[in-house]
Amino acid sequence: MDVPTGQVLSLLGPNGSGKTTLINILATLTKADAGQVRVGGIALDGNGSCIRRVIGVVTHDPLLYDDLTARENLRFTCRMFGLEHIDERVGRVAELVGMTSRLDQRSGTMSHGMKKRFSIARSLLHDPSVLLMDEPDSGLDQEALALLDALITEGSNTRRTVIMATHNLDRAIALGDRVAILANGRVVYHESASDVDERSAREAYSRHTGDAR
Repeated sequence: MDVPTGQVLSLLGPNGSGKTTLINILATLTKADAGQVRVGGIALDGNGSCIRRVIGVVTHDPLLYDDLTARENLRFTCRMFGLEHIDERVGRVAELVGMTSRLDQRSGTMSHGMKKRFSIARSLLHDPSVLLMDEPDSGLDQEALALLDALITEGSNTRRTVIMATHNLDRAIALGDRVAILANGRVVYHESASDVDERSAREAYSRHTGDAR
């Protein structure tokens, strides 16, 4: 399966189908048992450090340091990437996710949704060309979902490629340029979103996974 530059791939599948595993492999967090993977044209094997510089990752767990403020978490990530203009970058991504007023709040006192917003902000600090998102919409309120949608769909303007694993079929169709379904670790369905409507997507999901949506 190929994901063209600047496109959004919505990845669907039941629990245990392999969505998180695939995201983790692409993010260099998990080693694949077999096969070949290229991210941004770079072969995965032996090039993990190069690939991590071109990808942003939003995991299901926000993975923030609870004893640090949001600002400190973001500054720490900037230093890990060796980025310049740290304060400017932190302010920009916080504004993108609507959390400027919470920058100096300790992460351990935040709700899951607030932490998720900062997790999304962190993934954008180094302006990645590839964005990997594992259920980024979980725990978000309507305002945050609207901000997330804007960040995802702007990829076509920034030439950023997005792979988003989600359980929400409607959002998968609305946001994706392509829609794929995983079942038992395999891609069993892969179509252009323009050729898919809600009914056909639900039928395909049920047929390939045995799970009605």
